[in-house]
Amino acid sequence: MTDRNAHQPTFAFVAAAWAALFAGFCAYLIGLWNAGMQLNEKGYYFTVLVLGLYAAISLQKSVRDRAEGIPVTGIYYFLSWTALVLAVALLVVGLFNATLALSEKGFYSMSFVLSLFGAVTVQKNTRDIQTVGQTAVEPNSALRVQEAESLE
Repeated sequence: MTDRNAHQPTFAFVAAAWAALFAGFCAYLIGLWNAGMQLNEKGYYFTVLVLGLYAAISLQKSVRDRAEGIPVTGIYYFLSWTALVLAVALLVVGLFNATLALSEKGFYSMSFVLSLFGAVTVQKNTRDIQTVGQTAVEPNSALRVQEAESLE
């Protein structure tokens, strides 16, 4: 069923993943807040970021589930890929057609990619910690059940 050979990620790796997600997400939002765009443009770029984050996390989970032998429907797997590709494509098309300086376009691109990387890494770490935690808890759970039965 699941691979119990997962390793506990180090604190430094977990902290770096959260820092990457926080830095990318906040930089992107601060850039939008300070941008001289119309509100509908800001909403477009914000929605693309949220779609990208959700799609990246969903795809990472689907890929890992398949690798661990957990059933994932083909349609969900396909939709995860499609959503991620669409988010990236929407950002590229939006920035290509935007009347922004090239440095601003690069800033949005890099903060978007950093956010996606951070989200995928945080999801991976969360899953690894959960898997290691379940492995460590299961023997103790069985012991508690045996103790409860012996008390009855």
